[in-house]
Amino acid sequence: NVQGTQNILEACRAWGVERFVNISTDKAVNPISVLGYTKRLGEQLTAGMAERTEGIYLSVRFGNVLGSRGSVLTTFRGQIAAGGPVTVTHPRVTRYFMTVEEAVELVIQAGAVGRDGEVLVLDMGEPVRISEVASQMVAASGRDIDIVYTGLRPGEKLREELFDDCDLDGRRQAHPQISAVTVPSLRPDQLGDLPQVCSAIAIRTHLAELCQRRLAPSLEAAVSLFEAPIVVDDVVGL
Repeated sequence: NVQGTQNILEACRAWGVERFVNISTDKAVNPISVLGYTKRLGEQLTAGMAERTEGIYLSVRFGNVLGSRGSVLTTFRGQIAAGGPVTVTHPRVTRYFMTVEEAVELVIQAGAVGRDGEVLVLDMGEPVRISEVASQMVAASGRDIDIVYTGLRPGEKLREELFDDCDLDGRRQAHPQISAVTVPSLRPDQLGDLPQVCSAIAIRTHLAELCQRRLAPSLEAAVSLFEAPIVVDDVVGL
């Protein structure tokens, strides 16, 4: 995520791209996972490019997109079709959801109303409790299927947030349903040498330092599960 985003930013700079919209995620807000840290760095690199080149360079934070390949609804449908059980990490876990149409419109609106270096955030309403989604889908199937709680995984939150503690200068209302915030910028030379093969805790620590964050104590304890050396590509989705 970090190196790929930087490569695309540099290519767009070379090609003289007029408007660049980086797709981020609500996991970049107060991140604690590898995915969250790398997407946060993507926002900061995009803000850094906005300071160094012409054109409009900005980011957009997405929640969970309903119906996408990675959507929990797709997972639940597959589990129900297989006869269950339907797995939920925690009975109180919540997530923000947006439709495909909202996601597409947000990217288009961002290119129109976003300012250089900003991060745009869609008003996604109230977060949805995943256990309720699972219960409704099981009930709609008409089948007797169990719901099993598996526990939060390392780097996973009970609830996602839309705005970060380090977002600068408050919020700007860029659109009736879109807020804009400013994030600290980051230059490529500030990245240093990203580790390619090392332990998960080393990767998380390095990324957290780049984001000027501390690893959550609970996460430091949890990563003992990942003692073996791991290639970066294997942990990006954790």
